[in-house]
Amino acid sequence: MNGNMLEAVIGAVVLIVAAASVYIAYTSSGRDTSGGYVLVAKFGNAGGVSEGSDVKMSGIKIGVVKKLEIDEQYQARAELLIKDGVAIPNDSSAVITSDGILGNKFISIITGFAHESFHSGAEITITRSAVNLESLIDRFVAGGKNGS
Repeated sequence: MNGNMLEAVIGAVVLIVAAASVYIAYTSSGRDTSGGYVLVAKFGNAGGVSEGSDVKMSGIKIGVVKKLEIDEQYQARAELLIKDGVAIPNDSSAVITSDGILGNKFISIITGFAHESFHSGAEITITRSAVNLESLIDRFVAGGKNGS
């Protein structure tokens, strides 16, 4: 009887530790989408970026990609959830880039010099799409020709 009670207590402790670990991992991952404000950026090619991808400024994570969809002009429309307290000058640009050659894709905000900041719901109009490595290699192999 004492053995069963001890096993039950140990099992409960293990479950509590596992639940606490999951909670800590979730809160420290930055995937929590509560709070913050939304900006919109449109790209000709969102290659490699997906919902949940990081949004960084000066190499520091300031938000996540909340939603990706195709707009009426067939561009990739990204909703960026930016942390409260992060002011982004309204002449800034958004660039899809990666952590090294094979790294994860993310959206990098290149800050401008304006004194006014974007407000919630504003659109970042200066954007640059992802560089497609395969198309660059194809161009190189083809000698810089546009193929035909």
